[in-house]
Amino acid sequence: MRWNMIHPWRKAAALAVFSLSAAALAQSPVPPAGAKLAAQSAAKPAAPVAKAAAPAENPDTIRVLLTPELETTLVAQMVGRISSLKVELGGKVQKGKAVIGFDCGEAAARLNMAQAEYNSARETLNAKERLRKLDAAGDMEVTLAAAGADKAKAAIAMSRAQLAQCTVVAPFTGRVVKVHVKPHQGVNVGAPLLEMISDGPLKLRLNIPSRWLRQVSVGTPFEVDINETGRTYQAKVTLINARVDAVAQTIELEARMDKAEPELLAGMSGIARFKVVP
Repeated sequence: MRWNMIHPWRKAAALAVFSLSAAALAQSPVPPAGAKLAAQSAAKPAAPVAKAAAPAENPDTIRVLLTPELETTLVAQMVGRISSLKVELGGKVQKGKAVIGFDCGEAAARLNMAQAEYNSARETLNAKERLRKLDAAGDMEVTLAAAGADKAKAAIAMSRAQLAQCTVVAPFTGRVVKVHVKPHQGVNVGAPLLEMISDGPLKLRLNIPSRWLRQVSVGTPFEVDINETGRTYQAKVTLINARVDAVAQTIELEARMDKAEPELLAGMSGIARFKVVP
């Protein structure tokens, strides 16, 4: 009865609103339960994947370096032009052998001039001494002539020393490991010319934990695995440094191979193995 009493246009409006609401509900899909759980899982951040830990290096691994008994860098002691280079990389040289020569024409000329001046000064001194015997020259003149002769003689010694610098000789028997210059190149005083190492038994340099000093001393044997040759060698400690590295808690040692190993070269490296109780 009440519905029939409602005004016709209000009844039509109510029916239209009801129809639109039903259509909206029909077009909105209801997600399934599985999809809802998947969405919740996707919203959560993924847990980080644990990486396999890299194997830690043994802190007591002792690195060894092979070094020569002697090594040096020869430098130029004069300003000049290189006239001859008598060595090559890796070449063997004997002690006292000339390895580099400089163009020293000017130095040779200065030596000849100094010798001529000395001869002149000696003649002047001899003449003054003869005149002194005849009371024709005083003691002062003789003294000055003698000083002039000594000065000329010193000039000869200086010229000879400069001429000696024109030839660079090997200070010890060894091998050339680096050449810094080329023939006809000009160099200044102090310029590096070449580097040499002694051609003899090699030393082993290494650092061990300072706590090992209770078990390691001069003469302690150990084994050395050289990376470049893949072989194991026997060695003995020959020197122990007098100071411990307070920061690293290590101490430096030197050692020698038990016998000569011709295949070993300076600069090779490896690992030392001591029989010590940690």
